Amino acid sequence: MTKREYKRIDPRGRKVKILATIGPASRSPEMLRKLFLAGADAFRVNMSHGSHADHEQAIQSIRALEKEFSRPIAILADLQGPKLRVGTFKDDNAVIRHSGHFTLDRKDEPGDETRVQLPHPELFGILERGQRLLINDGKIRLVVKEADEDRIFCSAEVGGVISDRKGVNVPDAEVPIPALTEKDRKDLAFAVEHGADWIALSFVQRPEDLAEARKLIASHARGGKLPALCAKIEKPQALKRLDAIIELSDGIMVARGDLGVELEPQEVPPLQKKIIAATRTAGKPVIVATQMLESMIESPIPTRAEVSDVANAVYDGADAVMLSAESAAGDWPEESVAMMHSIAAQVERDEGYTERVRLLDTPPDATTADALAHSCMTIADTVPISAITVFTDSGSTARRVARERPGTPMLVLTPSMRTARRVALLWGAHAVVTRDIGSFEEMIAKGKRMALRHGFGEAGSKQIVLAGVPFGTPGATNLLHVVTLKGDELEKREG
Repeated sequence: MTKREYKRIDPRGRKVKILATIGPASRSPEMLRKLFLAGADAFRVNMSHGSHADHEQAIQSIRALEKEFSRPIAILADLQGPKLRVGTFKDDNAVIRHSGHFTLDRKDEPGDETRVQLPHPELFGILERGQRLLINDGKIRLVVKEADEDRIFCSAEVGGVISDRKGVNVPDAEVPIPALTEKDRKDLAFAVEHGADWIALSFVQRPEDLAEARKLIASHARGGKLPALCAKIEKPQALKRLDAIIELSDGIMVARGDLGVELEPQEVPPLQKKIIAATRTAGKPVIVATQMLESMIESPIPTRAEVSDVANAVYDGADAVMLSAESAAGDWPEESVAMMHSIAAQVERDEGYTERVRLLDTPPDATTADALAHSCMTIADTVPISAITVFTDSGSTARRVARERPGTPMLVLTPSMRTARRVALLWGAHAVVTRDIGSFEEMIAKGKRMALRHGFGEAGSKQIVLAGVPFGTPGATNLLHVVTLKGDELEKREG
């Protein structure tokens, strides 16, 4: 690794983070390194595809990158969730006629143009006349005419070709199924045991889904090393309980794929803004995901609409933007990451960006820690400040500062690698793992040294230092200090 290469990625020069999905196109150590250098701050392991052996190899490659570049990288394991699917057909597929009739039943027999098995007994008896069934990502739209314990008789609002095991969405009813399937339970155990930093829970419908996941995570975690829990918002039922779900999660993903299937397309953009605003107000990271640069699966250049979509999420103050098939299975994974980095950096250079990203009012809670985090932003707006340096064990102080969306970069110093990896998905945070501190003087000296070493200031620039006394006590943020950096601070030996 050359010094020039290290400077290229440290710091990134933007505050929004990039989460890249790993897949066949990006699983090799060489490609993962390219994606990291192109701008990926975190990697998503999609448990819906690939084997545990594939995922283990990718995780090992990511941890090797951490060592090579001395930069914490977050790994998010995304569980498949309880996906509903139809059964099989005699000829592998059938055609449902527009305005025709079609039945979903419990018969364990291959289907045809009039019926197919629905191997999910929990759906029978809960559906009512007028409710919709969407098949194959909404390409086929059925409306329930009659439903009982054995069959669901429908009319085809939109017909088309239906084939084996296509997915079924039920947007108008809360489906009484567990949040975690047997596959999810095995995948979650694997992810926890292999050090995933975040677990993403799919198809969340109710707060109880998160409570169940947390219990299972705790049963597999060793030494209290619990990964953070991210709730994916992709069901209309979750929107009715959004505040409670945010409260019980560590972060939120706006999963626009299934959300866009179960809602009308024009409903998704305002809901995206609502979810981002609610999560930001709670001081938790929010990820915008799915089809952000979709055309780059096959093309090296995105459409203008896709560029605007990514830019819009950045202007809304999302903590992270995610690439799915673009980096996992597309022809241009490295270029997709580089393009997303370029779009985000360009938006953040806009002179109106800071004002736009602060249009959302995020008033501090009535705590000393929140008041000091808010003061960091006010001071940085008033006095030329090169960095806000935060000392934290759990990452909570960094989240408080990030909620204010300060215009100044944030350097997060922590003795915990787990905390450093978690905040790799936090807006504006650049984490460095360093030894714990024991005194005020040591804190100031280390804060100056780390700022100079990692490019967060130069001799003569001012820096805000935020910490808690006594040191090492979680939630005790009560100290804010403004210091001036000196050139000789860098020469002092790390303690």
